[in-house]
Amino acid sequence: MKSVEKNSDKQLISKLKSGNILAFNQFFDIYSSKLFYFAKGYLKSVEESEELVQEVFTTIWEKRGQLKEESSFKAYIFTIAFNIIKKHFREKAQFRKFADNELLSEATIETTQQIDYNSLKDYILELTKSLPEKRREVFIKSRFEGHSNKEIADELGLSKKTIENHLNLALKEIRNKIENKKLPVILFFFMFIK
Repeated sequence: MKSVEKNSDKQLISKLKSGNILAFNQFFDIYSSKLFYFAKGYLKSVEESEELVQEVFTTIWEKRGQLKEESSFKAYIFTIAFNIIKKHFREKAQFRKFADNELLSEATIETTQQIDYNSLKDYILELTKSLPEKRREVFIKSRFEGHSNKEIADELGLSKKTIENHLNLALKEIRNKIENKKLPVILFFFMFIK
């Protein structure tokens, strides 16, 4: 499945580079909602998150000629999104406080090639094995399958608040384990967007 997605992204990148609007629209369909939830987690605003998605895809279109088929498109767009979020917090003089709160002050991203998303994903999956069963299930449904808290609550027959509690505890446990291993926490957030 992963290699199929990779090949599909490669083909779309090739078409997008030559200005194919259908390929652009396909990427938008695949990634826009994931980017929105990623942004909303930081910005806490629907409007600002929608604007961020538009800004990311405007940047993609403007720089389409620089895209590389062999690079991860997902890594590329989330790097753009995170840089926009950093700029947003700097402009509001909140980024330092935010970075300290989220343990991001040491995290840097030089290029998307430096991020091995697949090995990080495998590592996080390994960490989830120590979580209680229900908490693990909620985490996987949220961060790997992209379900909203409401969808998970409905599916599991639990309250939305219970789902939020499970997710917050799972994130806290995994963040602590990553911290102990001295891994950049930002990779965790890049990988496990909604």
